[in-house]
Amino acid sequence: MAIAVLGRVRGNRGELTAVALSDKPERFRNLGAVTLFRDGGETRVEVESVWHHVDRLIFKFRGVDSISDAEPLEGSEVRVPMEERVALEPGEYFQSDLVGCQVRDRFSGEPLGQVTAWRDGGGTGLLEVDGNLLIPFARAICISIDVAGRAILVDLPEGLKELNP
Repeated sequence: MAIAVLGRVRGNRGELTAVALSDKPERFRNLGAVTLFRDGGETRVEVESVWHHVDRLIFKFRGVDSISDAEPLEGSEVRVPMEERVALEPGEYFQSDLVGCQVRDRFSGEPLGQVTAWRDGGGTGLLEVDGNLLIPFARAICISIDVAGRAILVDLPEGLKELNP
């Protein structure tokens, strides 16, 4: 599961900036080994430290001690095994768990398709269904979410389906 995306090298000690993919700051405390994914390749590394600077994270990996050591890691996804995910509060979901869920109309039971992606779009984000229908991920619209059962019931606002070709 991706928890951050590495940006540019910061300073000359091999640190890298990163954008967090989690809104839970505790997610980055006590990280041990992580896997970096980039261009289809993966590298297992030990996290030496992670700290916040303004609106970014700063990662320092063991053995990455210079600019030239860090540059090849730029753009990598920082991933942890699924079993190391942080616990969520009731009503919170991992975006990756929503992808693959079947979406049905709450009242008619009509299948609308399968969630194929998550898109950041405004405050709530959007579920992309079958690559063409965009549904705001809002409690008023996504009435029931059963991640284990891979199902989402929606109450679509009038005209939403017609807005999407």
